[in-house]
Amino acid sequence: MHCPYCRHTDTRVLDSRVADDGGAIRRRRSCTACNKRFTTVEQIQLTVCKRSGATEPFSRDKAVSGVRKACKGRPVDEDDLARLGQQVEHALRAAGGAEVSSHEVGLAVLEPLKALDKVAYLRFASVYKNFTDVSDFADEIATLMAADADNEFAAEQRSAGS
Repeated sequence: MHCPYCRHTDTRVLDSRVADDGGAIRRRRSCTACNKRFTTVEQIQLTVCKRSGATEPFSRDKAVSGVRKACKGRPVDEDDLARLGQQVEHALRAAGGAEVSSHEVGLAVLEPLKALDKVAYLRFASVYKNFTDVSDFADEIATLMAADADNEFAAEQRSAGS
């Protein structure tokens, strides 16, 4: 570990603590050359196992780029996409594994995207779930409409009970 102040390579760990609900370790360090203190955070590198069997480090930007295409022409801005990327990464890290399949990444995208924009969700799901004909779209739309009706009914019940 290089000291960020003097670039000396010999540092001492003063304190270590679990951070981010066990997903990272926070270490307080001291440089033996300049005596300045600094903090480091160690996090597990998520690896994505692709269908071909190849593996690569998880990239939030790569996950968001696929969603960006589905959101083209929709009222979704870059901040929304950044939040979605953060939600996806958080969900994958919360699962606890260091390696996830590309299928798991796609599943982690679907729920936050559905909450963000239903049309973009349908676009993404049509590719991800490999829709083959119009009935696949109709089934997915029916599922979305049923969920919306359930949510409206629950909201009405809460407001009636207040």
